Amino acid sequence: MDADRRRWPFRYMFFLSLGLLVAVWFGSMRVGVADTTWSDVWRALFSDQQSKQLDLIRELRLPRETAAAFVGAGLAVAGAIMQGMTRNPLADPGLLGLTAGANAALAMTMAFFPSAHYLLITVACLLGAAAGAGAVFGIGAARKGGFSPLRIVLAGSAVSTLLFAIAEGIGLYFHISKDVSMWTSGGVAGASWKQLSVVIPLITTGLAIAVLYARPLTILSLSEEVAVGVGQKTAAVKTALFLAVFLLTGASVAIAGNITFIGLMIPHLVRAIAGADYRFVIPLSAAIGASAMVLADTAARTVNAPFETPVAAIVAVIGLPFFLFVVRKKGRGFE
Repeated sequence: MDADRRRWPFRYMFFLSLGLLVAVWFGSMRVGVADTTWSDVWRALFSDQQSKQLDLIRELRLPRETAAAFVGAGLAVAGAIMQGMTRNPLADPGLLGLTAGANAALAMTMAFFPSAHYLLITVACLLGAAAGAGAVFGIGAARKGGFSPLRIVLAGSAVSTLLFAIAEGIGLYFHISKDVSMWTSGGVAGASWKQLSVVIPLITTGLAIAVLYARPLTILSLSEEVAVGVGQKTAAVKTALFLAVFLLTGASVAIAGNITFIGLMIPHLVRAIAGADYRFVIPLSAAIGASAMVLADTAARTVNAPFETPVAAIVAVIGLPFFLFVVRKKGRGFE
């Protein structure tokens, strides 16, 4: 369908993107405030030796950048799925109430269950993401004629604003604003292996569902009528894809907070080089999204060292011009 747009075979692009991810990930182990060498990185990853530099890599940089890779992959794939399902170039988990719902649920959990285990926080984020998306799509489908991309975006903005306000209100009322802000500001600083043991299986499951349903998503992205015409069970496909989005977004927010624009930018970049076939878009989005998030987090801890720069701010600096470009290029197609 998009062979003319794919200048290289998919396997070459995929292995190139994986190679980029591996290089960026290993590079992030080397770069930081503390003075480490490539030899330190190698010994930290592939030996049992002990030293201050090796422990720093193993206990701080390794879980942090691993979390960044999984979060980037999850958000990029979630954004690709939402854009394909809604046929809306501006759709991403942030614009459709998913991250706002997860953040509101996070604030409620911290307020009412202050000693909650990380698994409970993750489950709450998943339920919050589902509730936020359900509210957006419920409002968007309220009028006769079904979904409209413009109504979905407007409903998403309204619901997201309300849910973020609820999270802020809970933080102020229960005097946990600092804790809530630490989560919602976005970032993977402090990620631990205990947290990753909960989050990685959820994101991996979401990615697997996305890959399995990539072909039906390609058909669905053309139009609902085409999908029904070829005999696709659209309700079952949408349910599976929404489950993938909930897992990817809820787990990502649980560990990294509100990271915007990753889910918007990466699918557009991938479609520009790979076409609109989601059998190619999904794997490439995962690999390139992971690389982008690792790069952003590495910049966050080095650009103003020894102080941390919010990852969300770095992503937004790049993402906002991209967002405006997409609006200018495709905004006329909403209706």
